Amino acid sequence: MSDAVGVAVLGGCAAWSLISATARAGRPEGVLLAVLAVAAGYAGGRIAGGLAPVATSCAVAAGGLCLAVAAPQAVPAPNTATPLGDVGATAALLVLSTGALCCAAWAARSRRRRITLHLLSAGSVVVAAVAGSAAGTAASCGVVLCSLAAARLRHRAAGLVGLGVITAAVAGLGIALADGSLSPGPASFLEGELSERRVQLWHRALDLAVADPALGAGPGRFEEFSGVSPQYPVPDARPHSAVLQVAAEQGFIGLALLTAAYCWLLYVLWRSTRSTPVVLAAGAALTAVAVLATVGNALSFTAVTAGAGLLAGIATAVPLGDEPPDDDEAAPESVRGGLG
Repeated sequence: MSDAVGVAVLGGCAAWSLISATARAGRPEGVLLAVLAVAAGYAGGRIAGGLAPVATSCAVAAGGLCLAVAAPQAVPAPNTATPLGDVGATAALLVLSTGALCCAAWAARSRRRRITLHLLSAGSVVVAAVAGSAAGTAASCGVVLCSLAAARLRHRAAGLVGLGVITAAVAGLGIALADGSLSPGPASFLEGELSERRVQLWHRALDLAVADPALGAGPGRFEEFSGVSPQYPVPDARPHSAVLQVAAEQGFIGLALLTAAYCWLLYVLWRSTRSTPVVLAAGAALTAVAVLATVGNALSFTAVTAGAGLLAGIATAVPLGDEPPDDDEAAPESVRGGLG
C-alpha cells in the first residue's frame, strides 16, 4: 500500500511538471531528474538494505562523505562556486552520511559494533567542521543526538510527527520572511543570516506564486522573471528555497505534491518493519535535508536527491535476517534468545 502511494505521489510530481511546462513553455528536466533520482535511490535502498543493511548503510555514508569533501567539483550544478552555490549540497550530503552511519549502528547485532558505528557517526560531525560547513556540522550533530535519543522512544509516530512539525515550522518561517509579515526584529536578524540577496529572491518567488497560483511561471523559468539586478545575478536560476521555487514555477498544486512527497516519506518510515531507532535516525537525517532545502538549493543536486531516496529505502527495507530489538535488556526472552 505504501509503495503504491509513493508511485502515485512521485508520478503526480512528474506529470504536473510536464503539464506546467507545456502550459508555460518551461523546462521540466530538472524536476523529472529529481523524481527519477529519488525513485531509483529508494528502490536501490530497499533491495540492498534488505540484503545487507549494515554494509549498505556504511557504503552510502562513505560515498556521501567522499562527495561532500570533494565538492563542488564532484557534485556538479551550474555555478556552484558562487556564494549561493554548493553550500547546501555539501551540508545535505554530510547529514545523509551521518544518518546512514546511525542506521548502520542500530542495525548492528553486537553492542561493540553499535558503539563503533556511533563513534564514526560522531566523526562525520568532525568532518563537517573541518570541511567548514557550519550548517552541516549543526545538522549532523542534531542527527546523532536524535539517533541516541531514539533508543528510549517507544512510539515512533510521536517522533515522526515532531520531525514533520519542525519542517513545517521552518518552511512557514521562510514564507513569512518572504511575505514581509515577520516583525522587524526577527526579520532583520534572519535577513542578516541569510543575506539580503537571498531574501530578495524569496520575495520575487512568492510574487510569482501569487501572480499565477494554478500553473506557476513554468519549471526552470524563475530566472526569466526574477527581476534581480544584473549586478547581483541569480547564480543558478533558482530562488534557493525548494518550497518557494516549486510554488513560483509550478503553482500551489506543485507545492501540494512536494508536501505530499515529504509526508509519504514519513508515512513509509512509520510503516517500516525496521527498529524504531533506525527509522527515527533516518527520519532525522531526511528532515534535516528538508530543512536545508527550505533555505538553499540542496534538492537541485542529483547526488542529494538520490542519497535521500537511498536512505529512505534502507530504513524501510525488510532485512533477510532478524534485526536487533530496540532495547536488548527490555526485550522479552523469546526475542532475545529465539523461540527455542
